[in-house]
Amino acid sequence: MKIVVQENEENVRLDTYISNNTDYSRTKISKLIKEQKVFVNNKPTPSNYKVKQKDIIEFALPEEEKIDITPEKMDLNIVYEDDYLAIINKQSGLVVHPAVGNYSHTLVNGLMYHFSQISNKKSIRPGIVHRLDKDTSGLMVVAKNDKVHEQLSEMIKEKKIERKYLALVWGVVKHDKGTIDAPIGRDFNNRQKYTVTDINSKESITHFKVIKRYKEVTLLECKLETGRTHQIRVHMEYINHPIVNDPLYGRRKIINDFGQMLHSKSIKLIHPVTKQKLEFEIEPPKEFIQILEEFD
Repeated sequence: MKIVVQENEENVRLDTYISNNTDYSRTKISKLIKEQKVFVNNKPTPSNYKVKQKDIIEFALPEEEKIDITPEKMDLNIVYEDDYLAIINKQSGLVVHPAVGNYSHTLVNGLMYHFSQISNKKSIRPGIVHRLDKDTSGLMVVAKNDKVHEQLSEMIKEKKIERKYLALVWGVVKHDKGTIDAPIGRDFNNRQKYTVTDINSKESITHFKVIKRYKEVTLLECKLETGRTHQIRVHMEYINHPIVNDPLYGRRKIINDFGQMLHSKSIKLIHPVTKQKLEFEIEPPKEFIQILEEFD
């Protein structure tokens, strides 16, 4: 991995800086630095080095942790399935894949039980072409073999898979439709969050249109042009209309057991093998509808 230190990023410890700009903990980064596997301007550099503008930081990514995933019987809402892929309607509250501290009761555990054939079987994310946050419900694609996985991933990069979401946001959105074109990168103050920033960020584009305005909230349809982590959640906060019930980016929260009001409502793509046009749309869960009714 290669990171170039930008303006206004100077005087941060090397280990802290890398941790803030990657998905890796400071502990893991410190270990790499001790092993002299982190280079600044082509030289191994200690953890306490304060980064300077235009420094070029390079390091090999740590190997993905090997986890034996235990198949678990669970009810999966399978909207479509063939020999190559499946479309799943994920419930809100279900974590998609195992991670440190959470190796069971994820969607992947259920997929391993349900499907005899699945892509990237030796990884910790078998079948997962694109993920949904734990508290986001709705449609997602699962690949059944490695070749199809690669094809679907490439289709996402080339914007050949259309994904639309329903988002209930705080406040009354004035414009009937719009586009948020704002780069997203990791939040320096909170590793769990992302933010709109020019610092080590990636292009992020979300299109939205108003479905219905209520007194306190607005129901939007959001179409992703890019697929960054937390993209809709970050962009909605950025325009001062955070998603209702969002535990990380929301400013207010409805007191109930349901998660953030974000639902992957539709997916449209050309099948990578059969070339058949696949188009699916799913209604939001009953809890989502009940909350909408409370604002009506």
